[in-house]
Amino acid sequence: MLFRSATADPTDLDRAAAYPADGPVEALPADRIREELAANQFRPEWIWFAEDEDGEILARALWWGRADSERPIALDCLQVRSTVADPAAVAAGLLAAGHAAFGNLPAYNISLPSDWRARPDLAAAVAWRQEAAYKTGLTSEIERLRYEWTPAAGTAGPTGRLVFREGTDEEFLDAFTRLSADSLDLHTQNELRSMDAGQLAREDIEFYLDCPGERSWWRLAELPDGTLAGMAIPSATPYHRNVGYLGVVPEQRGQGLIDEILAEITRFHAGEGADRITATTDTANAPMAAAFDRAGYEVTEIRLVLEQPPHA
Repeated sequence: MLFRSATADPTDLDRAAAYPADGPVEALPADRIREELAANQFRPEWIWFAEDEDGEILARALWWGRADSERPIALDCLQVRSTVADPAAVAAGLLAAGHAAFGNLPAYNISLPSDWRARPDLAAAVAWRQEAAYKTGLTSEIERLRYEWTPAAGTAGPTGRLVFREGTDEEFLDAFTRLSADSLDLHTQNELRSMDAGQLAREDIEFYLDCPGERSWWRLAELPDGTLAGMAIPSATPYHRNVGYLGVVPEQRGQGLIDEILAEITRFHAGEGADRITATTDTANAPMAAAFDRAGYEVTEIRLVLEQPPHA
């Protein structure tokens, strides 16, 4: 078995796009792959094949990054031919080869319909992918709901319960730090096992500064008397506007203020002409999921995230 990137043969990119994606896990279509290549978000060195001794492609892995990323951020697509007897072993070899070349372990995002566990063929296809990911160091698993808002859902107007204003970097650092306390977000919980809240806040700020959204969009949420209640971070992906980060400080939780903050983010993006706003939250974060439901966001898919444990 040969594991290699799509850099040795000029026809490799065409082969990557034309690879027959058999199996129940949805794969990226050829035109989407070409669009990502043109945007420098897929690159030949981030596309990997497993080939048999006759040069037949038995598996394909597509890693994604931002246009200016030095290394890939996530594995977007992993396919192994249905004729392969042990797909987990081939997939594990392919991932290990890619990880060694990149010098990092990008997360693996598997997009799934909400009923995937009830479909035996789909559950089996996920299982061998999980096995391959675990074998190559991606042993932390989070299941997330992907939400989407469109203008048909409408927007809620301000109620006056909160006042939103711009803030300094120091104020946002303090807000991020306070919001992490008792968070239901699994990523936050995992990170706090190996770092303090201040360090996590700095990393979160750097992450959102690196996103396509603008720093000028960020807002602190306060009670009318100036008491900090939370914050709203409208953001963006390379494809859509999105709900970046929002939350309520521990002492103000349980009063429905999360609805006010989400409404502010939605109004902001809608006011900028967004025809779609995406968002994600963990399936375990029931209060946040309920807030999205109340705001008219709809679940479009389940995203299973397999990643390296924090600071492993």
